[in-house]
Amino acid sequence: MTSNPAPDRTLRSAPRGPSPSDPPRAPRAPRIVVVGGGFVGLTLARRLERRLRRGEAEVVLVDASPSMTYQPFLAEVAGGRIEARHVAVPLRTTLRGTRVVTGRATAVNPDRRRLHLTLPDGTGTVLDYDELVLAPGSVSRMQPVPGLAEHAVGFTTLADAVRLRDAVLTRLALAADYADAERRRAALTFVVVGGGYTGVEAVAELQDLARATARRYPGLDVAELRVELVEAEGEVMPELPPALGAYTRARLADSGITVRLRTQVTSMVGGVVELSDGERFRADTVVWAAGVRGNPLLARTGLPVDPRGRLRTRATLQVDGAEHLWAAGDGAAVPDLAAARRPDDGAPMCGATAQHAVRQARVLARNLVATLRGGGLVEYRHRDAGSVAGLGSHRGVARIYGVRLRGLPAWLLHRVYHLAMMPTWGRRERIALDWAAALLGRRDLTAPDLVRGGLPTASRPDVRSEVPA
Repeated sequence: MTSNPAPDRTLRSAPRGPSPSDPPRAPRAPRIVVVGGGFVGLTLARRLERRLRRGEAEVVLVDASPSMTYQPFLAEVAGGRIEARHVAVPLRTTLRGTRVVTGRATAVNPDRRRLHLTLPDGTGTVLDYDELVLAPGSVSRMQPVPGLAEHAVGFTTLADAVRLRDAVLTRLALAADYADAERRRAALTFVVVGGGYTGVEAVAELQDLARATARRYPGLDVAELRVELVEAEGEVMPELPPALGAYTRARLADSGITVRLRTQVTSMVGGVVELSDGERFRADTVVWAAGVRGNPLLARTGLPVDPRGRLRTRATLQVDGAEHLWAAGDGAAVPDLAAARRPDDGAPMCGATAQHAVRQARVLARNLVATLRGGGLVEYRHRDAGSVAGLGSHRGVARIYGVRLRGLPAWLLHRVYHLAMMPTWGRRERIALDWAAALLGRRDLTAPDLVRGGLPTASRPDVRSEVPA
């Protein structure tokens, strides 16, 4: 536990003893603090605004970002099909009845019911709570691969998606002028590590972007592009039925993407990618999408976490071993009561999906209101509706309540579903217009200014840095 920072009096009033001349003060309304402005935080706050009576409780949402990013659209942002700002939902204008605090949660003191924060100017402060919801999301699950931190970018934030788009456009612009064959090959080589939903959608959009851009350069041939998808397991998107996984792999291969299964990256030192199958090549752009783990803030609470760094919770979304603490979303190990239990496995847990996060937030809102009113709690139980994934070029795969789709119907369903899930009508309208422009061939393929802006790369100073909460 970190030492207590000096409190900010705008968040927590300093205590003082009562004076006989003071007028009687009304008791303070219970304060519900929500850490994280993602799917759980935004959905929960909106639900509480509708369910709570006037003055029944104060709702405070804490996040280091002033907006919520709709992560399922990150691949299309990286592919240049959607403007980055259009997938960011401003929290303050969306949550009119919630106090939004921009700051990074750094520690929790469950005994004193205090949340420690760092504000954007570096000031430390304390926020008291009556009920605390921990939903800071997840961070990239890193492996001890030499050179990974220096030469790869994660794919969990809006900044990652924009950085990847700029890096692809920049490398193609440079490759068109390179006379050195080795430098040219490295600039035109792109690697995505991780064959789950995130990695597959990212590599499909990256390939589409690279091909569309290469056609605009007379000095480039699309055949020179080398795009690799590296997956440690035996199939891409293993959550899907085997037939859909095989279809996905075949479609990626048809578009020119090399899919390597049962293969791991062993080194990236010096920008040279070394694989467990013995392959070795230089690549300027590497994307790490090999899974996520709970935000490190959760482990620092001292409460029980699972091997993936997620808080262990009950089916009611209460944190095990703590009072007045709740968790949901990617950072919570929530029992999946609707899943079939396998004899050789432990109790199944809910997956780290937007579908579960949104539905858990709805149950959590109900349970928080019930707690304030002395009512009973309900358990989270949700039958998995299925999943959808876009494969670029009007192709996709989907499994909805047991029905399998692929190709154009799945691609359309993918877009309709996520557009409907996107918060606020204003953002939906902007995204629909972006799609219309891309269909008409008006996707912006302008590379960054290399003279004044420097050389953008896919890597960042520390790919292991925490996603702020």
